[in-house]
Parts: sequence; structure tokens; C-alpha cells
Amino acid sequence: MGRENKTYLTEFILLGLSSDHQTQILLFVVFLIIYLLTVFGNLLIILLIHIDSQLHTPMYFFLKNLSLTDFCFSTTIVPKMLSHFLVIRKTISFIGCSTQMFFFLVMGCTESSLLAVMSYDRYVAVCKPLHYSAIMTHRVCVLLVIGSWVSGVFVSLVDTTFTLCLPYQGPNIINHYFCEPPALLKLASEDTYKAEMALFAMGVIILLGPASLILFSYRNIISTVIQIQSGEGRLKVFSTCGSHFIVVIFFYGSTIFTYMQPNSKKMNEGDKVISVFYSVITSMMNPFIYSLRNKDVKEALRRVIRRQ
Repeated sequence: MGRENKTYLTEFILLGLSSDHQTQILLFVVFLIIYLLTVFGNLLIILLIHIDSQLHTPMYFFLKNLSLTDFCFSTTIVPKMLSHFLVIRKTISFIGCSTQMFFFLVMGCTESSLLAVMSYDRYVAVCKPLHYSAIMTHRVCVLLVIGSWVSGVFVSLVDTTFTLCLPYQGPNIINHYFCEPPALLKLASEDTYKAEMALFAMGVIILLGPASLILFSYRNIISTVIQIQSGEGRLKVFSTCGSHFIVVIFFYGSTIFTYMQPNSKKMNEGDKVISVFYSVITSMMNPFIYSLRNKDVKEALRRVIRRQ
């Protein structure tokens, strides 16, 4: 009965990235610009790939799904963060926190899988060009994308369940700018060892697994590119794959640092800054690095403009 009479939290207070008013106004402007660029860039990519038949290839099919994921990923976090920059008391309900956490994890884990799928696509295109059309059929591409979304939902369900099944009866102040498992676990009223191990295990599956596949793909790509006689061809492949690898370093480096720590309760100011890279910056970078500097996408954009 004693346990049943305890009061459970119904809302949390987020400390955000700064408590200084002037800094918050500056951050509001910066993150508003980042969000607008993210929305514009990703929706533009989705639209171009959808309406231009010349972009109906496996690579752009994956890019379209990545852009959709990035758009949803950023929208799950940034609008609420922007509103909190303008208010004194930064609150979020328990249900709102749970919902944000679930969808954040779905999008983040799906993106992790999609980045691995895209690296595999580039590996087949560069290392097995004669078999590319036979390997990367439409059915295979659809199954790979479905698998990415299913893995994202599965990992999110596990992480969210283990995080929220713990009782939250004490302090309600989260030292973060959104609801993320490592930050929320710090407030749990019981031992968090099982939840931490669940997060770690899911991290191995959804972070280290795809990262290993990406490293394998790029090791083979580099070995193949070195053997290319044409300097122009070598430069083109390095340009395309190099851009992909930049995003991979940003995304996996920051997420592995956050989720693969032995003790998830060690959330500090540095962790909040690092989380900005995978929760906000990467979603803005992807459309510009992958597509808007791509010759095919630029030509598709010109064709669409000429039709108007």
C-alpha cells in the first residue's frame, strides 16, 4: 500500500541549453534558421525525387526515405525546443515526454539503418557495377527500407518501455532540451541497471551493427576506387562517398558517445551539446551533402523550374 500511495510525476521541467535570457534569444534565432533549412531542404528532395522520373533509382529511393526521416526527426524535437526558448518555465507533460521520446527514437534508429543501407547500395554500385541492377531490384530496395523502419520501431519500443516502466516520483527537472532516455533515467526512483543494459544492447544492434556494415562497405569501396585508372572517375566516387562518410562520422560518433557509455546517468552539459549534432545538425546537413550538391539533383531542379 505504501508504494501505491506514492505520487508519480505528471510533468517534467527541461533545463534546455542555457538559462541566460539573451543566449536563449540567440539560440532561438539560430535553431529556427536550422529548422527552416531542414524542412525546406528535405521536403525539396522528397518532392524532386517524387516528380522527376530520372531520379527513380535505388540511390534516390533511399535518399527520399532518409529525407522523410530527417524531416520527422527534426520536427519531433525542434518546435518544442523553440517554444521553450521563449518561456520561463519549460514544462512538458509525462505523456508528451513519452511521445516525443518514442518518435525521436523511431526516427533516429530508422536513420541509422538507412545510412547503413545506403552505404551497402554504394558498395554494390562501385564494387559490383555489372550486377547492380540484378542485386538492387525494386523489391529488394523496398524490403530494405521496410526493414529499416521496422528496426527503428522495434528498438524504440524496447528503449521507451524500459525507460518508462521505471517509477518517477522524485525530482522532475531534466537536464536536457528534450526527452531522451539517458537524461530521463537520471530521475528514476529505482535502480536503472536493467534499463541501462537494454539501451546498451539496443545500441549495439542499431548503432554498432550499422556502423560496422558502413566501415566494411567503405573499406571495399576505397580498395576498388584505388584501382580505377581514370582520375575523374576516382574523384567522382570519392566525392559522393566522402560526403556520405562525413554524415556518418557526425551521426554515429555523437550517438555512440551518448548511448554506449557504461553509465547512462552521467548526463552533463557536454552531452547536451553533443546530442545537438545527431538530433538537429545532421538532419539539416543530409539534404545539402547528399543531394543539393549532386549534379543529377541540380538538373532535376532546373527541369522542374523550367516546367513552371
